[in-house]
Amino acid sequence: MDEQQPEPTDEPLEGQPERSGGRPSRGGAPDPEVVSRPTRRRFAAEYKASILREAEACTASGSMGALLRREGLYSSHLANWRKQEAAHGRAGLAPKRRGPKPTPQPSAREQQLERENRKLEKRLAKAEAIIAFQKKVHALLGIPLSDPETDEDVS
Repeated sequence: MDEQQPEPTDEPLEGQPERSGGRPSRGGAPDPEVVSRPTRRRFAAEYKASILREAEACTASGSMGALLRREGLYSSHLANWRKQEAAHGRAGLAPKRRGPKPTPQPSAREQQLERENRKLEKRLAKAEAIIAFQKKVHALLGIPLSDPETDEDVS
């Protein structure tokens, strides 16, 4: 009546949480060589162009899939690269910087026009203040203001 006990394994038992005791759920110890943050793959324009030419040359059944597996690519890579090449030619395949676009610096002419615009806005504000003041003075003194439309008809 010797009952054998099952050997402990890394597989979780039915009804138990997948990770117990801090052990990984599958396999052995975690690989200490794994990078903490994966890096994005980057492809040179020459590489993209050569892969597109090879893909165009694939005529046999399954040869396109073999090419993609051999190079570790997805069909979406080819689709995107074809669109880039169609839209911008060979230059469209060049890698682009990720992230927000840099804000363009205004030219000297634009800066000059901005300064002139601010200056004219200040002059306009002063002129409007003077006109408003003149209207109040006319109202206080009881002097009637003539309409600009009737002034043209009088002369």
